[in-house]
Amino acid sequence: MTDRPARVSDVHEIAAAMPYAQRIEGPSGNPIYQVGGKSFVFFRTPQPDAADPDTGERFDDVIMVWVESESEKLALVQDPGSPFFTTDRFDGHPSVLIRASRLADISRTELAELIEDGWLSRASKRRAAEWLAANRR
Repeated sequence: MTDRPARVSDVHEIAAAMPYAQRIEGPSGNPIYQVGGKSFVFFRTPQPDAADPDTGERFDDVIMVWVESESEKLALVQDPGSPFFTTDRFDGHPSVLIRASRLADISRTELAELIEDGWLSRASKRRAAEWLAANRR
């Protein structure tokens, strides 16, 4: 199968397919994917820290994905051409943000790796080890 640009439906499909993943709804009905009660993908509601710099309009399509470490986060957000970003509010928080409208800037494979890594960073050590033994080379 050839890779293709990522889509919002892929976020849901990949996150829901992770072992022990549970989809809950946030207070505004926004989807949140958790493992063991810990979020690993979070569809944010519009917030003042993620807004159009020209109009000030809050982005309504921001997805937060947990990452393993600050160095992984920095690797994703430091390239100005990258669709990943962060805000001051998330300084020191192990997550990256991406707008749904920019998902096509990455491949479905890249998205899957990001979500899998997010799941691994939040799953119990036992669950993570089991998944890695079955899925990683």
